[in-house]
Amino acid sequence: METVNRGKIILGLELNLILFYVGVADNCIVSVSQLPELEVDYTQKVVTLSCSFSTVGCPAEQPTSLWFRYGTHESENLCSNGCKSETDKYTLKNLAQNRVSLTVNRLTFNDSAIYVCGIAFPNSKQPRAKQTGRGTVLVVREMKVLSKELQSALIALLVLFSIYITSVLVIFIILIKSKSNTRRKKETEESQKKKSARRIFQEIAQELYNKRQVETHQQTEKDNTYENRAALSNYERP
Repeated sequence: METVNRGKIILGLELNLILFYVGVADNCIVSVSQLPELEVDYTQKVVTLSCSFSTVGCPAEQPTSLWFRYGTHESENLCSNGCKSETDKYTLKNLAQNRVSLTVNRLTFNDSAIYVCGIAFPNSKQPRAKQTGRGTVLVVREMKVLSKELQSALIALLVLFSIYITSVLVIFIILIKSKSNTRRKKETEESQKKKSARRIFQEIAQELYNKRQVETHQQTEKDNTYENRAALSNYERP
């Protein structure tokens, strides 16, 4: 809907320019270009809107530049008297060849609107000798708008910070894993030492048990021999 409305606005401006200027027939062709959108901080107080144009087959004279402002509920023809003084709300300037500008002074929130630049050769009767740009949408914001350079710098800092955080996390994870592996290795060695000591103790205990069993067996054999001898001696007596 906004594109359709803007197209109607531009068409109306072109018709107004055609009706406003009348001249001799020629092959003059004008093309106008503007920045599509401009966001500014209200604390800047002053903002300049630029407009560039190109001509083909037009007279050598300096063309006339007109500016139109389209707000929410109204439209306005700016600087019909020239706007040459900086004390005015708007100031028109010829920046260089094929470039003009409109400066908005004492910037406020109400200056947010569509600003359309029109270029016309008064002595040309060709419709394309009077053209308008597609308009610049000026947005005056309450909060300060960061420049593209500052935004790029902040993005770069965020990327570097993200890389730093990721590196720290990776190093931290590696250290934790290394510490865990060292602890696990130490516990394994201690467990093996305990198992080795327990095995040695069991072997010693088994050896002592075997020796005791042998001694008990030998003692039992001696006792049996002694008892047999005693019984035999008693049996041989009359």
